[in-house]
Amino acid sequence: MSTNHIVEELKEKLASLERELKIEIPQRIRHARELGDLRESGEYETAKDRQGFLHARISFLQQRIAELSNIDLSRVPRDRIAFGATASLVDQDTGEERVYRLVASEEVDSERGWISPGSPVGQALIGRKEGDPVVIRTPSGSRRYEVVRVVTLHDELAAEREGV
Repeated sequence: MSTNHIVEELKEKLASLERELKIEIPQRIRHARELGDLRESGEYETAKDRQGFLHARISFLQQRIAELSNIDLSRVPRDRIAFGATASLVDQDTGEERVYRLVASEEVDSERGWISPGSPVGQALIGRKEGDPVVIRTPSGSRRYEVVRVVTLHDELAAEREGV
């Protein structure tokens, strides 16, 4: 998934939250005020709590959109593991193959092997090339792997443009 796709999804979520903040929450607060004493209004407190949450979430989404929009593809390496890359590794002890993809934090899915570049595994993989050895340390111990294949973000974008 490209950063543009992630940004578009975040913008849709942001628009939905802003709509709730500007339209739905004021209506709920107005309704609670019409009911009388606000000191005893659970509905009013719930609406105010939601309003605070929405402000925080909107700020976070605006920041993430700015960060992801500012990713300079020209600075993403074309020949080694970096953001957006998919890396195939072979365990040097068992021969088992593992595949990891370095994705934005919004996309992390450990079941699929989608990890953040900031995670311990992501940090171990950053900058590695095909044929490089890599040691991945986890709470259960260290494992030695060899990077057997790297598909960079550039490779993926080229394949998308070609319709592959």
